[in-house]
Amino acid sequence: MAVSPSVTMDAIDAGSSVLLLVDFQSRLMPAIHDGQNVTARALLLARVAHALDIPVLGTEQNPNGLGPNVEAIRARCAVTLPKTRFDACADGLVEALHAARPGAGQVVVAGCEAHVCMMQTALGLLRAGKRVWVVSNACGSRRPVDHAAAMDRLDRAGATLVTHEMVVFEWLRDCAHPGFKDVLGIVKEAG
Repeated sequence: MAVSPSVTMDAIDAGSSVLLLVDFQSRLMPAIHDGQNVTARALLLARVAHALDIPVLGTEQNPNGLGPNVEAIRARCAVTLPKTRFDACADGLVEALHAARPGAGQVVVAGCEAHVCMMQTALGLLRAGKRVWVVSNACGSRRPVDHAAAMDRLDRAGATLVTHEMVVFEWLRDCAHPGFKDVLGIVKEAG
C-alpha cells in the first residue's frame, strides 16, 4: 500500500482502518469498571466509523453463556463474530477483517475485558501483521489494575495506545474533510 505524503506510518488512516469492538456483552458490562462510559466511547467510535465508511466488526465471547453484545453495539457492527477462544484471531477474525475491507492493515480496537479477550485479540492481530491501535478509554476490565496492566503489556508489544478523540480526529485529519461537521456533531452530542 502506497502511503501518501500526509500520512506517516504511525498515523491512523481512515481508508485503511477497520474498527473492532470486542465483547461488549450485556451480561458482562455491569461488572466492568466505568462500563457505561466505556460503552459510550465505543458507540461514539462506531457512529463516527459509519459516518466515514469505516467497517465496524464485533466479537462475542461464548454468546450462549454470556449472551449477546449490548444491542446498541451489536446494531452498529456489520459482522459479529461468535467465539470461544479469548484471541478472536483463532476463531476467524483475520478472515472477517479481510472480508470487511480487503487489504486493510490497520485495526482500531476497543473492548472488554481489557486484560483477557481484548488484549489477547490485539496481540493476535499484531502477530498477524496488523497495525493495532488500542483505544484505552473505550476498553474496560472489572478491576482498574487489570486494565492498566493490559495497556502496559500492549504498549510494550507494539500496539499504539490512543483515546477515542485521538482516533476520531486522526480519521478526519482536516477540518475541510467533507464529513467534519457531521463527525463534530457526533462528538459534541456525546459530551
